[in-house]
Amino acid sequence: MVKSRLTSLWLAAALVAATPVFGHEVVSYEIVGDAVPMALGGRVGDRQRGKVIVFDRRRGNCLICHTFPVANEPFQGDLGPALGDVGKRLSEGQIRLRLIDPLRLNPKSLMPAYYKVDGLREVAPEYQGKPALEAQEIEDVTAYLVSLKGQQ
Repeated sequence: MVKSRLTSLWLAAALVAATPVFGHEVVSYEIVGDAVPMALGGRVGDRQRGKVIVFDRRRGNCLICHTFPVANEPFQGDLGPALGDVGKRLSEGQIRLRLIDPLRLNPKSLMPAYYKVDGLREVAPEYQGKPALEAQEIEDVTAYLVSLKGQQ
């Protein structure tokens, strides 16, 4: 079965196999330590598109748990760390892995996996096998978060 084979590959080699997912391709990536150092599929992230995703309450929905240094965004959360200086605290690869699969680093994390598709629980049938964000969107959000150095 493809799903169990992919799970075995992931556990054995810390790689995610490329699999077509409802019109989206989940590209392979390698985890090195606590990071995914290479951009997904060699894509280049766009900081402005990433900011839109981060502040979109239906797409990234980052504001539900995190605070950002912006005055015009009410109802920011405090369950996760403030992200105003995340680009100073974490490398690009560390940010990327936290978006892809935060449970890999902290099994008790409340943050959803935005790019993982296997091994998830309580996923509505219409979303099963689909990443929450596409590879390009992960790179866009990563680019935006890397730009947050605390000087805003």
